Amino acid sequence: MIVGCGDVGLRAARQLPRNARLMALTSSAARVPELRARGITPLQGNLDEGASLRRLAGLATRVLHLAPPPNDKAELRSDPRTLALLRALRLRGLPRSLVYASTSGVYGDCGGEWVRETRPLNALTPRAQRRVHAEAHVRLFGRATGTRVHLLRIPGIYAPDREGGTPRGRLLKGTPVLRAEDDVYTNHIHADDLARACLAALWRGKPQRASNASDDTQLKMGDYFDLAAGLYGLPRPPRLARGSAQQELPGVLLSFMSESRRLDNSRLKRELRLRLRYPTVEIGLRDR
Repeated sequence: MIVGCGDVGLRAARQLPRNARLMALTSSAARVPELRARGITPLQGNLDEGASLRRLAGLATRVLHLAPPPNDKAELRSDPRTLALLRALRLRGLPRSLVYASTSGVYGDCGGEWVRETRPLNALTPRAQRRVHAEAHVRLFGRATGTRVHLLRIPGIYAPDREGGTPRGRLLKGTPVLRAEDDVYTNHIHADDLARACLAALWRGKPQRASNASDDTQLKMGDYFDLAAGLYGLPRPPRLARGSAQQELPGVLLSFMSESRRLDNSRLKRELRLRLRYPTVEIGLRDR
């Protein structure tokens, strides 16, 4: 069962065997025909309405939880959606495995250091703090029920065939990036590789374990946009000092420019045995 069956969920569904019994939770009646056409049994329910989730109990042996926390309340530090899902799954017939799609933002700013999954969490933004809350409760669910839970900590997702999945739009707008001396390391994963990582974690993920779902790229953010500009034949974005950026750029964008880390993906390759089809963003962006 896929909870939050958007782009990545549909990519994961395509990679399952044709005879797999596959379900997806949706809060939109308009999506029911689309899901059925893809061989997915739609289950109507809403993570914001806990009573609507009771029917999920006992239906699936494996659960892929891709739904994000609410994002309409800036002060919210918890994830009521994950709590509602876990309460419903507890009612009967527990799943064998559950994979939760978290974010690498749970680590906070690491000053450009290499980051392994054992690093203490230091989420700096409400968005990331909600994920820390969800991770803790998913792990608690696993310990209490015996369900094998696995966390994927995911950086920026890209793919040329994903809506907004490349830097092209931002390059066309001429949005500035930081100058080299102020720049931060950024991490990425191709949407297809992420879908494969989700399935690998469902079947091979170690219990109570987290894995960084990132590719091998080691680039600072400005260099990433320069690379994309060269591939697309577009002008490179202007560079700003951090002080100027704080005056000119929106807060959400600045938050991504305030955290620097390089994700170690050894567990992804060694434990989940995932061989990346797109090991670098250059390979992934070229595959159009």
